[in-house]
Amino acid sequence: QVQLEESGGGLVQAGGSLRLSCAASGLTFSSYVMGWFRQYPGKEREFLARIYWSSGTTYYADSVKGRFTISRDNAKTTAYLQMSSLKPEDTAVYYCAATTPGHDWNYWGQGTQVTVSS
Repeated sequence: QVQLEESGGGLVQAGGSLRLSCAASGLTFSSYVMGWFRQYPGKEREFLARIYWSSGTTYYADSVKGRFTISRDNAKTTAYLQMSSLKPEDTAVYYCAATTPGHDWNYWGQGTQVTVSS
């Protein structure tokens, strides 16, 4: 059974940093891609970044390129999203997700709230 569990959300001041974690289990990690998304109230989820577990290849949405960094720890089977220079408009619920290449994102965590105060 695939499980993804996010942690690390919270309240931070504008300009600050936060690191989100996504602990994964039940996957054949070498075959998977991990991703981070966020969702504003009443809006669809927005893709932020993805990382190929085996190669470490990353890809970012333009909206976060240069401010957010996705990484993974193979030993801990955990993916991370390091967020810096945070802005109030980064306030959202953040989700991690997993899929195999070429498929829809079919595994999701429960989400973690990030609030950036001005």
